Amino acid sequence: MRIDRRQLVTGGLAALALPSLARPAGAAVTGPSDLIAALQAIERKAGGAKLGICIIDCAWGTRVGYRTDERFPLLSSFKLLAGAAVLERVDAHKDRLDGVVAYGKDDLVAYSPATEKHAGEGMSLGAICEAAITLSDNTAGNLMLKTIGGPEGLTAFARRIGDETSRLDRWETALNDVKPGDRRDTTSPAAMAEDVRRLVTGDVLQPGSRQQLADWLIASQTGGKRLRAGLPKDWKAGDKTGTTTGAANDVAIAWPPDRAPVVIAAYMKEITLKQAETDAVFASVAQVAADFLTD
Repeated sequence: MRIDRRQLVTGGLAALALPSLARPAGAAVTGPSDLIAALQAIERKAGGAKLGICIIDCAWGTRVGYRTDERFPLLSSFKLLAGAAVLERVDAHKDRLDGVVAYGKDDLVAYSPATEKHAGEGMSLGAICEAAITLSDNTAGNLMLKTIGGPEGLTAFARRIGDETSRLDRWETALNDVKPGDRRDTTSPAAMAEDVRRLVTGDVLQPGSRQQLADWLIASQTGGKRLRAGLPKDWKAGDKTGTTTGAANDVAIAWPPDRAPVVIAAYMKEITLKQAETDAVFASVAQVAADFLTD
């Protein structure tokens, strides 16, 4: 059943998804309270991890969520916003995606599978954005930040598009040093879900830039075992993940056949699970959400 068009639910959602912890057969998801209960049941099996989730049905603007306004580490999901901020500059004729960005070996940081191959010669701005979003290349993330004015520039971009929550304070890889209660480099599920809705389906970016952002997300190679794994096979989807010790996230936009897209922003913190178990959490969230959104 799809989200009730007359309701705006901001209550409970949460999920865990180890293969052995899948929702029991016959436990149908039929309404907001059932959705919330199903996701809370998954969270209870998540080894004490906290989940924050926001689901937006773009056809109606309805939202379902749990801990939607609680802060969670941005991690590499900031790269989605940074890529959009670059595209905003392209739309304003301040930058070109085919322009070459020079950098050297001293600029490289850990996990830079694409940019490490071109140190000293540089890469096009478009290729840098692609590497950051599709591979989560950390040096590419920093090069995008340099283009938009650093972490402060990303925070300013968030404010320009109506996001009063998300903030970036540090560069890669320092932003992945997560401590309980630290507000630096954080967002909320509601803020990020709304950002994706605005950026991919709204008028923040020009049509060509909206499509480019969507194409980068669809081409992302890091989230195949997370939200995408729980979505129906005939849903086209794109996403951006983030991962560090004790925290992880996945932000996805998916296009079911013959209907407007759905945005799912899923964030976890205080994780003690193994990586495969954490990935399965996100897959279960997507499965339950898709069941709810489908007639």
